[in-house]
Amino acid sequence: MSLRSIEGVVSVNVEKRVNPPGNATHAEAAWALKEEIRATDGVLKQRRGFFVDAYRRADCHLLVEDDELVGFAAARRDGYILFLAVAPDARGRGYGKRLVAEVAEENRSVSCHARTTNEAALSFYEHIDFEVVRRIDDYYEDGGDAYYLKLGDDSSLTDRLSEFLR
Repeated sequence: MSLRSIEGVVSVNVEKRVNPPGNATHAEAAWALKEEIRATDGVLKQRRGFFVDAYRRADCHLLVEDDELVGFAAARRDGYILFLAVAPDARGRGYGKRLVAEVAEENRSVSCHARTTNEAALSFYEHIDFEVVRRIDDYYEDGGDAYYLKLGDDSSLTDRLSEFLR
């Protein structure tokens, strides 16, 4: 990890990496992070086969600190976010916004699903201007309900999120 002290504040350099479709270089690290989040938060309950297949077919934006994956967004080519994950000990640093901004930079619109019971995710998405489009009952394999969320087509939203990339 590259650390430097500025006026008593330690900053961490975060490296951005991308796995294009067909490249699963970081799939194991992404699976491990997803499983850590499942264990601590009770979300991201996908089966391994489903996860790895979706990861391999997606554009995967990764944030890495000291060669450790701290966050990733796996998105389809239409801007639909299949998975968005930030390590519990790395939250609050803007990584989730940065990952969504990466997806928004490449797509006219960005959308995803979130469990209706996942208040942290829903709060995060609302904070960055996603809107609930509809509720879908029994969306998840375990019978859980979901909201379909969309960032929207307003270019100013994309521009605002893109500021995280600069």
